[in-house]
Amino acid sequence: MKKAILPFIIFLTFSSRIFANQVFIPMDDSQKNHLKAYGLAFWVLKNYETEIDWLLNYRGGSFMFPVSQTFINECVVRGISYDVISEADAANIIRLVKNPDVNMDAVKLQKAPKIAVYTPKSAQPWDDAVTLALTYAEISFDKVYDDEVMSGKLPEYDWLHLHHEDFTGQYGKFIRMKSASWYQEQKREVESIAQKFGFSKASELKGAVAKKVSEFVLGGGYMFAMCNATDTYEVALAAQGIDIVESVYDGDGSDPQANSKLNFDRTFAFKNFSLESDPYEVEFSDIDNQPTERGVNESNDYFTLFEFSAKYDPVPTMLTQNHQNLIKGFMGQTTAFKKQFVKSEVLVLAENRLSNEARYIHGTAGKGFWTYYGGHDPEDYQHMVNEEPTDLNLHPNSAGYRLILNNVLFPAAKKKKLKT
Repeated sequence: MKKAILPFIIFLTFSSRIFANQVFIPMDDSQKNHLKAYGLAFWVLKNYETEIDWLLNYRGGSFMFPVSQTFINECVVRGISYDVISEADAANIIRLVKNPDVNMDAVKLQKAPKIAVYTPKSAQPWDDAVTLALTYAEISFDKVYDDEVMSGKLPEYDWLHLHHEDFTGQYGKFIRMKSASWYQEQKREVESIAQKFGFSKASELKGAVAKKVSEFVLGGGYMFAMCNATDTYEVALAAQGIDIVESVYDGDGSDPQANSKLNFDRTFAFKNFSLESDPYEVEFSDIDNQPTERGVNESNDYFTLFEFSAKYDPVPTMLTQNHQNLIKGFMGQTTAFKKQFVKSEVLVLAENRLSNEARYIHGTAGKGFWTYYGGHDPEDYQHMVNEEPTDLNLHPNSAGYRLILNNVLFPAAKKKKLKT
């Protein structure tokens, strides 16, 4: 009898010690795979009733949660650096980050957000950095497009991503490539959906989609946009009810007074911008800081993340967690935002001071949040049409891609902590 009891007591002692310990995921330079670490955090939140401490400004924004052999196995399989630390060590970390004299804090992540990526069903001649990041990190998401948006599906999601999409109805202003199969397929797809919902032109459909996205954010959703989804979305909001599309795209001319009729009260981020009316110029407004205006090249193109107060400004702090604060720049159809057009209430998270441009901005609208990130692919300086997608196996520690994944986890944070 005693022989049976003794191993049982040892097992209980060992088990209690294991389950009192914590898995610590460092996110500083010691981490072997930063991007997979976000996917692990998402997986823990989605599949287990386990809260995660996101340790803001502590070793690059590290994660900590109760240990289990399942979690350890997953770290090993995904190639993620981790440590198992004692409950006492974990308590000391929490005590440190909660110290009012240090710019750190711990935010509880509680529930994995339901994610939607706005993307056409037809094939595209470019990759989507967010889709690449989510896929590599093994974070689940649904694809939605105009059909789903107009059918009222957005409220089913917590987080929506918009990437390299033209919300003005000018098909990216790629009219010079109109003979390409992908261009024709995209045009057919959009026109078919427009007709289904009673719109005579693509621009009318895209304007309605932009309004639906705005309602999603105002109602409490989280929206993240990159590349030319940022400024074309803002143009579509400001130009509601105004014809801004030239005849080469929709068969009739634009309103010659369009610029004077723009309503910036509807926009989230930008004000006082003017439209680019030339249908052959691959720009939509003067918001984008174009290459000829920036005064930098690939060798010296960097932007700097701002540091925020972890205890008083947890939202921007979460969005800027990184193991580097100087990020290599990258271009896109919309690369960066001229500061003179950024609304005063908008929070600039990163800038290139030399070029007087904001690269990464954030704000609130109604009950929701939005974030814009300039550029197309953080690991491809000038991504071309029909170029092969970036292989993130070659960039597991990408500081530029980390900013995308900060936004993915942001909606999981305990709501009463969110303030900006």
